[in-house]
Amino acid sequence: MARTRISGPAGVKALAGKPLGTSDWQTMRYEDIKAFADATGDHQWIHVDRERCAKESPFGAPIAHGYLSLSRIGGLFFEVLEFDGMKHILNYGLNKVRFPNPLKAGARYRLVLAMGEVKDVQGGVEAQLLGTIELENEPKPACAAEIIFRFFG
Repeated sequence: MARTRISGPAGVKALAGKPLGTSDWQTMRYEDIKAFADATGDHQWIHVDRERCAKESPFGAPIAHGYLSLSRIGGLFFEVLEFDGMKHILNYGLNKVRFPNPLKAGARYRLVLAMGEVKDVQGGVEAQLLGTIELENEPKPACAAEIIFRFFG
């Protein structure tokens, strides 16, 4: 997909309240869920035990950790956006994060980004980006987050 180009802090301001784009579809691999479990030490069975998930889980398959679903926003961010005229782009934090639907191993997902409110800060702008990890053929997303970035020109 074509990326949305943002030129300097003025370009961020011009996109306030507008959709920014969508990443290509990805597939959540069990191996990625397992690697995340290994990296974080969170080996709860609903994430890593395929056999038990098939028998006991209401989802029928391992599911990604919520924080893995959230981290895909950062992983796909630059697939959706490209920048010029910026000295620094800083992830400033999160306001709100929700996990309305599990991201199952084998499911296809993509990032949808929109620009929310933008305000001036010293030397640049602070923007609220609305990131959603959509699931293919599902009515609810795996993750919806308000992410705050600061852009300095």
